[in-house]
Amino acid sequence: MLAVSKLIAQAKGLAPALVRRAASVELDWDTRQKSRFEAQDSLGRQLGIFLPRGAVVRGGDVLVAEDGSLIRVIAAAQSVLRITICTEHGSSLDLTRAAYHLGNRHIPIELKSDHLKIEPDHVLAAMLRQMHLIVDSVNESFEPESGAYSQQTHSHGTGLHHHNHSH
Repeated sequence: MLAVSKLIAQAKGLAPALVRRAASVELDWDTRQKSRFEAQDSLGRQLGIFLPRGAVVRGGDVLVAEDGSLIRVIAAAQSVLRITICTEHGSSLDLTRAAYHLGNRHIPIELKSDHLKIEPDHVLAAMLRQMHLIVDSVNESFEPESGAYSQQTHSHGTGLHHHNHSH
């Protein structure tokens, strides 16, 4: 088994050609939330992933194995609920309202400008349908928000001003 203990978030600093040539591993959200797990890459190698506690692996990240090889992470398609606006009598505010209610329940949620995604839950699906939203079961990748209290760095570009925030 090939040990993996390093993660390069979103392949930062790696040449795109290196990332394209790297082996890959497809992982669902449940697995990517774990800091220790086993997987098989596209070359058929058994991987033992040992990341720091609390580490979350995202689609687009690159894992580095003990032999120096790179493994590109792909967010695997999985069963999710895709929530969209009812075009007949809804508005974009309906998605905002749904995100608010799901957030109050601490539900992992993927936010897009035209839809939301959550893991399957028939009770939540019924609640969202009562809010006149369209809820479809689909098989797609799932990349929920990391949350307001997660440790991440990002920047906001606003014309002349560029602010870096570390949270």
